[in-house]
Amino acid sequence: MAKEVEFLIKLQAKGGQANPSPPIGPALGAKGVNIMEFCKRFNAATQDRMGKLLPVQISVYKDKSFEFVIKTPPAAIQLMEVSKQKKGSAEPNRIKVGTVTWDQVRAIAEDKMADLNCFTVDSAMKMVAGTARSMGLKVQGGTPPVKA
Repeated sequence: MAKEVEFLIKLQAKGGQANPSPPIGPALGAKGVNIMEFCKRFNAATQDRMGKLLPVQISVYKDKSFEFVIKTPPAAIQLMEVSKQKKGSAEPNRIKVGTVTWDQVRAIAEDKMADLNCFTVDSAMKMVAGTARSMGLKVQGGTPPVKA
């Protein structure tokens, strides 16, 4: 018989660097989850992505056991890495802080495809390009190139 999920917790933690300090400790402690066990398991699972911000979805069951699913890094974080920017623009409609190419947008869209609510890479590219524009990044090349 399947376990019944009592809580669903969504957090963002740095890969390989989870510790019981806020925000992880208070979020898990309030639900009765063993914080150190989560930190050890999360750090072991994310050793290859050390220091990257990773969303994690934790399912807490009635008996206080848990499972977690690690998602891909947010598109905004990946765009900042690709464009070599520290942060986005304060006024993205007026001040552009960097540029990205459609090939870079395609790579990010293909990486994020499992976590996005779209069916084609082209629609995922449009979502990532919209995130780039809202951060003040210019997408070079006008419209996305169509690949058959």
